[in-house]
Amino acid sequence: MSDWDDEPELAGYEPGSGRPLRSRKLVITMRIVVVVGVLCLVLPQVITTMTVAASTAQTACAAWVRYEAPDASGSSARFELFGAGGLGWQCYTVGAFGGDRNVASLGLIPISPKLSKVPSPASNT
Repeated sequence: MSDWDDEPELAGYEPGSGRPLRSRKLVITMRIVVVVGVLCLVLPQVITTMTVAASTAQTACAAWVRYEAPDASGSSARFELFGAGGLGWQCYTVGAFGGDRNVASLGLIPISPKLSKVPSPASNT
């Protein structure tokens, strides 16, 4: 008798008839439950990320428009696949003379800009 004979755990084991242990309906039901479970875990995170990005883009765009085009009546941040700055959030003026104008490309993950104030001209009095 060699060391490679049947292990004690497998002693007396006889393979089944070859049919699956679970029925087809049960396998399909388990797959559906797993897919729904994964969606329930991932979907809220995606929605939250999109909401925060849109809010940050609007805030950053308003700051850019106040800095670049103070005569504009508003600002608009839009997510564009083929925008002027490439893939990501684009900032446009609204109501400025000449129509909407691209002010800045905010990128895929927008952040609020750190804009320095434009110094006012010195008075000669």
